[in-house]
Amino acid sequence: MKNFSENIKYIGVDDRDLDLFEGQYVVPEGMAYNSYVIVDEKIVVTDTVDAHKVNEWLANLDAALAGRKPDYLVIHHLEPDHAGGIADFVAKYPEATLVASAKAFALLPQFMALPESVKKQTVKEGDTLSLGAHTLQFIGAPMVHWPEVLFSYEQSEKVLFSADAFGKFGVYDADPDDWACEARRYYFNIVGKYGNQVQAVLKKAAALDIKTICPLHGPVLTENLVYYIDKYNTWSSYAPEDKGVLVAYASIYGGTKKAAELLGEKLKAAGVEKVVVSDLARSDMAEVIEDAFRYDRMVVAAPTYDAGLFPVMEDFLNHLKAKNYSNRKVGVVENGTWAPMAAKKMTEILSSLKNVTLAETVVTVKSTLGAESEAAMDKLVQELV
Repeated sequence: MKNFSENIKYIGVDDRDLDLFEGQYVVPEGMAYNSYVIVDEKIVVTDTVDAHKVNEWLANLDAALAGRKPDYLVIHHLEPDHAGGIADFVAKYPEATLVASAKAFALLPQFMALPESVKKQTVKEGDTLSLGAHTLQFIGAPMVHWPEVLFSYEQSEKVLFSADAFGKFGVYDADPDDWACEARRYYFNIVGKYGNQVQAVLKKAAALDIKTICPLHGPVLTENLVYYIDKYNTWSSYAPEDKGVLVAYASIYGGTKKAAELLGEKLKAAGVEKVVVSDLARSDMAEVIEDAFRYDRMVVAAPTYDAGLFPVMEDFLNHLKAKNYSNRKVGVVENGTWAPMAAKKMTEILSSLKNVTLAETVVTVKSTLGAESEAAMDKLVQELV
């Protein structure tokens, strides 16, 4: 159990056995499921943990309670990695009251059956819950990134309980200096579609005097909060974070790979601040998506396949579309032996995105690079520089 103040205690758990978060995101260090207790005249527990870590969480809770019983369980977010212990909590503490949004209570029966006798208190934007010296103020955060989400702000210690916002992949004790990389990968792959909703809740948070941010994943944030909030503001507004070019490619026999690697060298030689070349078939897709949003320019390079687009590139572009990729400049490189179609297919998807400017030069490689395709590549480099 880790306490970061006299009255607010951390009772979350690290899941170091987990290999894929949400069944798709690689988490080499595992994942933290965060939960907190506020001890006052009344005791509040905020959120639970994933079902297979409930016993460890309940042991942490018992230690934090020191013989007392909780009065409330605040449910900020109903996703199963945070709600997996609700039924066990109710069974152990039947006198406690569940506190959540109306939408959370509407969705709750889809995940578990609770006794009819369970006590419930519905809260909304602006409502407060007094514990004694501590008071929780509730903030609506719908679609960050589920519709039922609430934040809460503890007024006396100036703590924001931010649900999944400001979370990251990895465990609770991860090095805070490494926060941005895994928080960025987490944000764009999980929350990224909902930038407008994040912007709305950031505006609400700006009116609060926040000293500590307690997310549901990753470390508690206590210093230089402007840094974290600025990152979220940049990410949720779909603005590029850094100047640079991501070259994302897919290759069958190596011709497109060689073209992508040569393009990367030419971009570096032309003075581009940062160049990242990623093989979509071998790289962590979530990390490539992170880089696509991080940098202000991108080149996609792929071969024609079955008169269409090579599948891993189509998957990548559809991921970007689903996450509202926008406000970038993109170049296109295609490969085809007899009937190139990749550029047409990639352009169709890219043209549907908001404020994505396509480079005029499209590079067509016919199986392997030749003088004509390399000359077109040089033109593309000049457009991107």
